[in-house]
Amino acid sequence: MSTDTSGAAAAAQKETGKREMTGAEMVVQALIDQGVEHIFGYPGGAVLPIYDELFQQETVEHILVRHEQGAGHAAEGYARSTGKVGVMLVTSGPGATNAVTPLQDALLDSIPLVCITGQVPTSLIGTDAFQEADTVGITRPCTKHNWLVKDVNDLARILHEAFHVARTGRPGPVVIDIPKNIQFATGMYTPPATSPRTSYNPVLNGDQNAIRAAVELLANAKKPVIYSGGGVINSGLEASKLLRELVEISDFPITSTLMGLGAYPASGKNWLGMLGMHGTFEANMTMHECDVMLCVGARFDDRITGRLDAFSPNSKKIHIDIDPSSINKTVRVDVPIIGDVAHVLEDMVRQYRASSKRPEKADMAAWWNQIDKWRARNSLAYKHNRDVIMPQYALERLQELTKDRKTYITTEVGQHQMWAAQFMKFEEPHHWMTSGGLGTMGYGLPAALGVQIAHPDALVIDIAGDASIQMCIQEMSAAIQHNAPIKIFILNNQYMGMVRQWQQLLHGNRLSHSYTEAMPDFVKLAEAYGGTGIRCSKPDELDDAIMKMIETDGPVIFDCHVANLANCFPMIPSGKAHNEMLLPDEATDEAVANAIDAKDRHLV
Repeated sequence: MSTDTSGAAAAAQKETGKREMTGAEMVVQALIDQGVEHIFGYPGGAVLPIYDELFQQETVEHILVRHEQGAGHAAEGYARSTGKVGVMLVTSGPGATNAVTPLQDALLDSIPLVCITGQVPTSLIGTDAFQEADTVGITRPCTKHNWLVKDVNDLARILHEAFHVARTGRPGPVVIDIPKNIQFATGMYTPPATSPRTSYNPVLNGDQNAIRAAVELLANAKKPVIYSGGGVINSGLEASKLLRELVEISDFPITSTLMGLGAYPASGKNWLGMLGMHGTFEANMTMHECDVMLCVGARFDDRITGRLDAFSPNSKKIHIDIDPSSINKTVRVDVPIIGDVAHVLEDMVRQYRASSKRPEKADMAAWWNQIDKWRARNSLAYKHNRDVIMPQYALERLQELTKDRKTYITTEVGQHQMWAAQFMKFEEPHHWMTSGGLGTMGYGLPAALGVQIAHPDALVIDIAGDASIQMCIQEMSAAIQHNAPIKIFILNNQYMGMVRQWQQLLHGNRLSHSYTEAMPDFVKLAEAYGGTGIRCSKPDELDDAIMKMIETDGPVIFDCHVANLANCFPMIPSGKAHNEMLLPDEATDEAVANAIDAKDRHLV
């Protein structure tokens, strides 16, 4: 008696969602099942089967960039502005190696990124085949995890696990390397499981005893401060909401790292501004003099701490972080709390509300009185010039003319980045995208492309320098192709500004290759790509020019000529403590040179 198994197999497949398809089809189906709407990429021989499948569907939109580095930064901007996983697709060999910079950038800044790379057929791996590279080996140090797929029946599981790893815990980038023959092979596709089969399950809830100890420290503080970082934003909107609630009920001052701007509103009365090397006087002095510090989702990096042995020397330190490796890595803390920021803050707010103990009103009044004295120094002051646009003034006007719009800001890296952090005011999370840990020149333009694709009706501005913008200027072409009306606001000072500043202050003003003698005409360049170019060099014409930029349809390059030799202050000289920062009115060349010990110059 024969048995018809085909009907039973079909029924089983229908019940489990499993079905037979090629590896290339699996990639696209997994993207759909993971809710991916956009993917940034550049085709090549080793990923043509995947591109063929992308062509035959309309659920996932592919954004064609002009360089794989641009794909990665665009995916970062997309992820940072939405809270979703950014996705990129590149070919083998140089396609994968060009992705290394954005992968490392995403790793340091905790950006969830899934990078799918093509690979030569498995039979050719190790033979130095055309466009072969050891992608897994190369990307191992710059990813949370990576996979080389050797069996098509493992592909679906790996794809789903990759998204889980990228978005879970401390977010970060992952790589899936797929040989071309695996893309052609046929196997069984499995939909994402309700509970992914992975050993990666980070702790979300903080230890209640540790939270209780933290609340007790805060309740007995005389000079408390909250130091927040990008982990608050990565944790989601609820984390930002809870952080604001904690500040409201405690009346503690709050500062933030570069990556954490927007988690607490810049207009909030407890806001001290950004801290660190180019942070405000009041933020850095408050950190130095505090007696209890609550670090929320930050990692005590060197741009924040200054001289480690003099960092907040008299404080008890509480550190909330989902990454156990960040605890006590750089700074020893008194109360470590491992867990997701939102979960821990929810418990902390509840316990603080339930506690009858609060800091003494007289102590808090004295603390705020001292902070107000530091604020009165107006550490972001600068000398106005009627004839030349000061870079700080340009950003003040940009802030004023965009504050009532749905605006997202990206930056390149350098002086303009620090000025943007100082003068642009962020009221909400996810509106500020910049390269923090890696300091990647060229980040801002492709990141703006990714943000604009995610938010097509928003005003997206890349604040750039004339040197940084040329690193990935080719993505202007991608913006034109995909109707992404990004605005590129260049503070053009004819120099690699931060490099020139340090050469002036540390190297006897010997400006070794920091001046660009063959600067392009950015207006003509914008027009050559099919966009609009605007130039402005006079302060009294700036507002009208900015409004023209905002109101112009399509991509715009705004060439804003600013004072050539302006320096970015305040500044903590390398090797110095927070209370040794230099303010604009003190920062003569001689004062800066004297403030930086020769033995510390390598720390810059």
